[in-house]
Amino acid sequence: MRNIPNLISLVRLLLVPVTVWLLISEAYAPAFLTFIIAGASDGIDGYLARRFDWRSRLGAYLDALADKALLVSVFVTLGLLKVIPAWLVILVVSRDALIIGAVLLSRLMDHPVRVVPLMVSKVNTVAQILFVVAVLGLAGAGRNVSAVVEYGSIPVALLTVMSGAAYLMAWLRHMAEQPNEDSTP
Repeated sequence: MRNIPNLISLVRLLLVPVTVWLLISEAYAPAFLTFIIAGASDGIDGYLARRFDWRSRLGAYLDALADKALLVSVFVTLGLLKVIPAWLVILVVSRDALIIGAVLLSRLMDHPVRVVPLMVSKVNTVAQILFVVAVLGLAGAGRNVSAVVEYGSIPVALLTVMSGAAYLMAWLRHMAEQPNEDSTP
């Protein structure tokens, strides 16, 4: 029973290629539904983990991996399909690459950083999800998405930059601190 949240996260991870395939096939309504199911599964696995104390280190990593894989894959695919602008895709992907690179670099330097979700990052994630839901929902209904893309891209871009900058500043502060003596080579 304790592994149910992990299994749900794995299913969400497996929904990533399905969602990408549906998008490439321009089956926007099923892609929208798959994205909604994946989003609901994120809420369900989190609820179960907290409610029944089924939290695990593996679960925390799987949950984050599934979330990032889904959002980044959808942004990249929508960009390649020219549904959303390439500059926005580059911004979203670059922010995540910056964070992952900083975490890896700090570990390589024996000064690991603990990544704590920042409020601006949570707001950014919500904005990105709402943007994707709006784009996929309208496209799935056969409607024009240009207004959502035009007016939604700027707030998503600004929040993405603010979130990336906040993580970068926190990482720079952390890296400027002296590492623990027992972590020095």
